[in-house]
Amino acid sequence: MAMSFDFHHTPGHLVRRAHQRAVALFMEETAGFDVTPVQFAILHELLARPGEDQVTLASRVAFDAATSGSVIGRLEKRGWIRREPDTGDRRRKLLWITPDGEAAALQMRDAAQRVQERLVAPLSAQEREDFMVLLSKVVYNHHDLGGAGGAVTASGSALGALGAIDAARR
Repeated sequence: MAMSFDFHHTPGHLVRRAHQRAVALFMEETAGFDVTPVQFAILHELLARPGEDQVTLASRVAFDAATSGSVIGRLEKRGWIRREPDTGDRRRKLLWITPDGEAAALQMRDAAQRVQERLVAPLSAQEREDFMVLLSKVVYNHHDLGGAGGAVTASGSALGALGAIDAARR
């Protein structure tokens, strides 16, 4: 099916709109949890890698390390994660998901799956496959932009959760 393209919509505009759509769907599907996409990504990552250090975790969820501390602090206040100093290097903070955090993250996986499905619903099966290939090229071939390992700032933090949403499908 051919689709007309409005050349006034630049790639930047389309990426921003796709990001807005993904965030809106995420917020709809997770409304009962009062969680941000980055908070979900952090919880999801800690399910897979308990005891991860704070800097490595920030990198894994594509979030800048400088800002991640406040996000982690909010999760800690909710009782969903706990921070402990690394016994080998007290400057490093290790993170663990709590039983309450684990229960919340596991419940949110279904919501994350629905976000993924709703986001690509307008695409045919072949278009979905092509989209994922192309999106992977864009994301993983630019992992070192800005010297931040591809991390985004707080203003773009929802993009980091898209990977967690995809990972939650598996």
